[in-house]
Amino acid sequence: MIQIYHNPRCGKSRSCLAFIDQSKEEYEIIPYLTDTPSFSELKDLLAKLNLEPIQLVRIKENIWIENYKGKNLTSDEIVQAMVENPILIERPIVVKDGKAIIGRDLNLVANFLD
Repeated sequence: MIQIYHNPRCGKSRSCLAFIDQSKEEYEIIPYLTDTPSFSELKDLLAKLNLEPIQLVRIKENIWIENYKGKNLTSDEIVQAMVENPILIERPIVVKDGKAIIGRDLNLVANFLD
């Protein structure tokens, strides 16, 4: 089953969800802003994405700029920042068959779902 970490206020996330809905495959929506992944769940998600924690951070968010930018943070500290402030997590994230991608480009999503 496909999972999508979704923010309904984000246009890219809404577009990705609509695309997945049209695929007719079963999916689960994870509203990550209210159902925030735990530290270990986020580490697992990063492994599926094959990304370093900083690569999943929305570095232009005010929370990041005001509280974390320019600091020498460990990977675990970056993950903890995302757990405490889920708005920092890049979206949408699509998970299928133990792998994941950031679903901002619908062409990549289409290839990923095939």
